Order: sequence, then C-alpha cells, then structure tokens
Amino acid sequence: MATSVLGIPLFDEGLEAAVAFTVETCVNGRARESRLVSASDAHCLVLARKDAQFKAILESFYWNLPDGVPSVWISRLKGARRVGRCYGPDFFEAVMRQSADKSIRHFLCGGKRGVANELADICSTKFGNRNCVGSYSPGFDIESEQELKEIGMTVNDANTDILWIGMSSPRQHFFAKRLARHLNAHFIVTVGAAFDFHTGRVKHAPAFVQKLGLEWFYRILVEPGRLGPRYFQVVPLFIYYAIIDIARHWGKRKG
Repeated sequence: MATSVLGIPLFDEGLEAAVAFTVETCVNGRARESRLVSASDAHCLVLARKDAQFKAILESFYWNLPDGVPSVWISRLKGARRVGRCYGPDFFEAVMRQSADKSIRHFLCGGKRGVANELADICSTKFGNRNCVGSYSPGFDIESEQELKEIGMTVNDANTDILWIGMSSPRQHFFAKRLARHLNAHFIVTVGAAFDFHTGRVKHAPAFVQKLGLEWFYRILVEPGRLGPRYFQVVPLFIYYAIIDIARHWGKRKG
C-alpha cells in the first residue's frame, strides 16, 4: 500500500481507496489507534531529506498521502499503477461528504481564530455534514505536555473519530505526533492549508494548472511574498532529489 518517493512511503491506492478505508474504519468498530495521516506535498518530502527528525516523524505516520501531482508521476515511474493524487483539501471534502449520513464525529484544529468555526459551518451547508463536534485554534507556542493533555481531553470528551489539523508544515506534523499520545481517536489528519482553501481565504489553482503539476507556480503568483522564497528553494531541490531517486530505482531494477 505504499511506494517510496524521495525516501518517504506514500500511499499508492488512490483517493477513493483512502476515503473508503477512513470512513469504514470509523463505522465498523475498529480499534481507536489515533492513526496519523499526512497529506504530504513536495515541501514535506524535501524537508524530510534535509531533516532527519522530520523524516522519522513522516515514516512513523500510518499514511503519507501523495498531496502533489509530481509525487504521483514519480510513483508511476516506479510501477505504482493505482496511485492517484490525494490532495489534502480533496481528501477532507470527500471524507466529509461520504460521512455526512454516518455517526462519524469530526473535530477541527488549526487556522486563525474563527477559521475552524467557519469551516464547521461550511461542512454543514456545503458538504451536508453536521457532525463537526468541536474546534480549536492553538497558539504558535504549545510546548508543555500539560497544554497538550488539556487539548487531548477536549477532543476526547467530544468522542472524536477524526481530528483534522490545518497548520503549516512541519509544525502540524510535530504537533500531531505529540498530541497523539493524549488522544483516543481513529485518525489524526494533517491537511495543511485545507482550512484556508475551503473557507475561501486562499484560492484553488485552476484544474488544468493542477494537472500540469504547476500549482506551486500559481500559489507564488497569488502569495509571492509568503510562498515565493519557499518554492524557489523547494522546487529545484525536489527535481534534483527526484532525478536521483528515479535513477537509483531503475539502476536497482537493471542490476
């Protein structure tokens, strides 16, 4: 169920399979194991190559979903024929829609003050899902275990099945990993900017731009000051690491 891209195992069964398993796990009495799931984009994969601690965290997650189109291309070049893009905002929306008529309880964590509450309203009006049972907007400096325990108690008291975390990377991954020790949920899912996309704070790239794997370029045009420096670093490194990764893969096959 995984193929390695830049050294990180990515889920290779496609969006529909990921959504179906998530919903089925919550409704069919499987054990609550607080499974960690990340919608992992190029930024995450490049950072994991440079930061051993972050790499270990991604490797410990139950799933790393291929958030970007280039990761899908690399996976297919390595022979993963069923792999498909599992874009964080799409995964969030699909799970919300497919669980709308089920007793699956969602908790929203992240975004600036008020964003999570607004997203809960959108889940109700747009996705037909009225099962968002709580929200929380953490500060930027949650350090103590006591604070994490208190957040965990709030989420657990709501009998949460899926905790959605919408923060920047890698902050959301470290936060999710630490918080998991205090949770009794089925899934903890980091979806990055999904909260901002669905509340209209950030615009989606046009579909044809996404299919071309150029969403990063569109986002630079939309938010040049914030995202320009990041992507001008990430994109060349991702291409460089990807060439090495593919060459090594085919070298081993020929050997």
